[in-house]
Amino acid sequence: MNDETVVEARDLVVRYGDFTAVDRVTFTVGRGEIFGFLGANGAGKTTTIRVLCGVLPPTEGRVRVAGTGYEDGENAIKAKVGYMSQKFTLYNDLTVKENLDFIASLRKLDAAYYAKRRQEILELISFKKGLGAFVHELSGGTKQQVSLAAALLHDPEVVFLDEPTAGVTPAGRERFWALIRRVAESGKTVFVTTHYMDEAEQCGRIALMREGKLVAMDSPAGLKAAAFPEQVFEFEPIEELSFSRMTAFQNHEAFAFFEPYGHRFHAAAANAEAWRHWRPELEKTFRIRTIAPSLEDVFIRMVEDRP
Repeated sequence: MNDETVVEARDLVVRYGDFTAVDRVTFTVGRGEIFGFLGANGAGKTTTIRVLCGVLPPTEGRVRVAGTGYEDGENAIKAKVGYMSQKFTLYNDLTVKENLDFIASLRKLDAAYYAKRRQEILELISFKKGLGAFVHELSGGTKQQVSLAAALLHDPEVVFLDEPTAGVTPAGRERFWALIRRVAESGKTVFVTTHYMDEAEQCGRIALMREGKLVAMDSPAGLKAAAFPEQVFEFEPIEELSFSRMTAFQNHEAFAFFEPYGHRFHAAAANAEAWRHWRPELEKTFRIRTIAPSLEDVFIRMVEDRP
């Protein structure tokens, strides 16, 4: 990433009647940055992205995307961005070429430019199936790669990826993220939403949304340090815990944070004194080891707002 700002939101507000979906959100994203945008359903992520894609004017505030804003005309921002949704949006009963031809016609791309650009994009995604392949014949991961190619066809400066690997195999997700990194290295700004915390780890910075507000923004390491100034521990039950006992530990005075993590628990002490007092007793129930916090821990603490 360089220091050039490509996406900017200043005091962004979106209201639907009396409901405020986005509430005074401010951030910037640089050229070549992979920027994660995370939050629970209903947090305001999709509404913010709609504004940044040029399809929903803000109620208040200002946005600039690749140097353009709503004041520059209805389609000014749209020409600068590409968008790929979480659901594959191309036509299954058409070939790859027919799908890309259709997108090119919607974008009113010059024929010679389109042919050249299509070849560049197919090389970028390492597409080997051939333009005559029907979309329904492709694997889920390859379909998403073609969908990304369609979003990049008009050479946008910013590409928005809305949960791009939902339903894709782990191997397919890994290949797709290698492709995302190549896109960013080419100078594109990549704006990603995902529910996979291992994918979020690959973002340069992450913004966390909750109830329409931006609650934190930093690198993955910076978010972990901010969310957990305390030491974090993993608790492995010596015997299976009942739900009532688990709930009791979540409300225990020893803990500032105590959450399930698979068959184990991640926890942070309320304070040093409480930890020294309670640890011997807790070790009768758990095997305890020191760990680093995960982004999932950060998400639970900062977005789901458990005290």
